[in-house]
Amino acid sequence: MPPPFSPITDPSDPRVEPFLQVRERDLVGRQGLFVAEGEVVLRHLLASPLCEPLALLAARDRVARLLDLIGEQTVAAPIYVAEQGVMDAIVGFPIHRGLLGVGRRRETPSAETLLAGLGPRSVVVVVHGIGNHDNMGGIFRNAAAFGADALLLDPSCCDPLYRKAIRVSVGAALIQPFARLAPGEDMVALLERHGFEVLALSPSGAETLQAYAPAQRTAIILGAEGPGLPEAILARCRTLRIPMAGGFDSLNVATTSGVVLHHLAAGR
Repeated sequence: MPPPFSPITDPSDPRVEPFLQVRERDLVGRQGLFVAEGEVVLRHLLASPLCEPLALLAARDRVARLLDLIGEQTVAAPIYVAEQGVMDAIVGFPIHRGLLGVGRRRETPSAETLLAGLGPRSVVVVVHGIGNHDNMGGIFRNAAAFGADALLLDPSCCDPLYRKAIRVSVGAALIQPFARLAPGEDMVALLERHGFEVLALSPSGAETLQAYAPAQRTAIILGAEGPGLPEAILARCRTLRIPMAGGFDSLNVATTSGVVLHHLAAGR
């Protein structure tokens, strides 16, 4: 039996308040909630063991696609349907994908708890100082594509559950386990305590990526474009570089994550 749908004819209907003015809410935050936009991302939200949908909103001509996404699942969240013009008025711009969900993470583990739950062969991606949501989404997408087991974010990183980051990650931010380090928490010591060989990517790395053979437990630390990783972190890690043509010494950080994770996946 298909799930019940509630029609929405008035953009000011209080039932769809979480979907109001989506772009403006991106700026002020959603108090622990996030927006999933589009068919692919919504599929991940509905299937994710890490997140739960709180409400779904579909344009009337996208109801059939939403039913396909739901399949045989039982969805406890309310499902609202609106004509395209009403949906556009709710979200504040023409929402061509016609499918939205509001969700939240089921739990937010500490970095310690997340690492303690990983298996004996694990790859962890650690991101330091990443403030660009496109890069954050790209890193999460690559982590999912190449089978990384978890991600750690330092306190200065942007939110991977920001709408644009989720969209760029193609929903990977909803299915990849991640934790944020506490202010002042020593990422290198934490990783070493859990048996990880800690790698730092830098144009000045002492070894080439091609020559590196992955350890049983490997953690890679990626820094922001421009400043890169602090010397204090580089001095405590095994440093790797990706050789490049003359005149270039660095890649976009999301691209770097893909190159490194492909190498690690091939060597596992």
